Amino acid sequence: MSTTDLPVLVDALRRALDGGAPVAPLPRLTAAPPPAGTAVVVRTSGSTGTPREVALGAAALRASATATHERLGGAGRWVLTLPPTHVAGVQVLVRSLLAGRAPVAAPDGPFTPAGLAELLAEPLRGDDPVHLSLVPTQLHRVVEAADGGEPAALHALARCGAVLLGGAATPPGLLARAHDAGVPVVRTYGMSETAGGCVYDGVALPGVRVRLADGVVELAGPTLASGYVGDDAATAAAFVDGPDGRWFRTSDLGTVEDGVLRVLGRADDVVVTGGVNVAPAAVEAVLGELLDAEVCVVGVPDDEWGQAVVAVCSAPGRAGAVPDGRGDPPADAAAVPVGAAELARVRAAVADRLGAAAAPRQVYRVPALPLRGPGKVDRAAVVDLVPAGTAR
Repeated sequence: MSTTDLPVLVDALRRALDGGAPVAPLPRLTAAPPPAGTAVVVRTSGSTGTPREVALGAAALRASATATHERLGGAGRWVLTLPPTHVAGVQVLVRSLLAGRAPVAAPDGPFTPAGLAELLAEPLRGDDPVHLSLVPTQLHRVVEAADGGEPAALHALARCGAVLLGGAATPPGLLARAHDAGVPVVRTYGMSETAGGCVYDGVALPGVRVRLADGVVELAGPTLASGYVGDDAATAAAFVDGPDGRWFRTSDLGTVEDGVLRVLGRADDVVVTGGVNVAPAAVEAVLGELLDAEVCVVGVPDDEWGQAVVAVCSAPGRAGAVPDGRGDPPADAAAVPVGAAELARVRAAVADRLGAAAAPRQVYRVPALPLRGPGKVDRAAVVDLVPAGTAR
């Protein structure tokens, strides 16, 4: 979607929030009508399967935006740096509408740190706090530019009121680097089915409830979607009504301690190797620190272990392509195995932290990880990058 189309979308969204016709930022996948009261139809990322269409009511969108403003201490001024075709971008528009301010939007073209610095210059001259949402890949590029002698974007982020960071797991090293630079990062957790982020820095937004069911995260509150358009079976499986309200069952494993949620990764991403369950997110966190890269850990078929733990990572100091809704990501390149010495170092570090079963059997480098949706790694495409006959 080009910036020339954005005013049309904003106007349609304003009418939808006031009870008008629902808005679909992307072409509809089905002809099925959305439920009554729907304001926006957004797609899930489809990072592990076929995308679905999610029906979000005006009340859910308003509740999410209002709770966000309450958590941040005020509405401020919102800057759009994500495609308005996904829920995170839509919510920037909704927050702007509720704040009575036009969103500041990036011009057409791919995301660059220099472009971000230029985009933030005007709103930062005002008195209102400036808020924006980024995916980790974008923040990685800003930090990388600063380390390369171009710190303007990082300095601009440090002057913002809040930098919401979501869409994918954030490597601990990247988070630490941003904090050291004074960037007010707020880690968000949520999905299309919850009208975007509904848990900030592990703490649920006002009105949102979190619980665990067999280790799987479930969410409730006024931000929940009505369901999936044209898929009653999927809606019934994911959204469950009970005596304590309506809950959405995510696909994520997590823990809750002292009211703080820690997401461990998707339940269906767990690698079972030699009868031991390995959570990819934990291995990715260790490798992200060791290799200064974006990492995806997957399981590949193995005759001896059932599944072998394999890591695929971007080139050192680089991250994947940022989807901007205006073109396809770079073509995948061949995966190259790291040397024996580096593999031994990686395996030893992971085994020491997480146990021998979690140590990857092989580590591959690619120029950039394949992405799907707003900053999410396409795990199925990553598995396809792993050469046949990977070391056992």
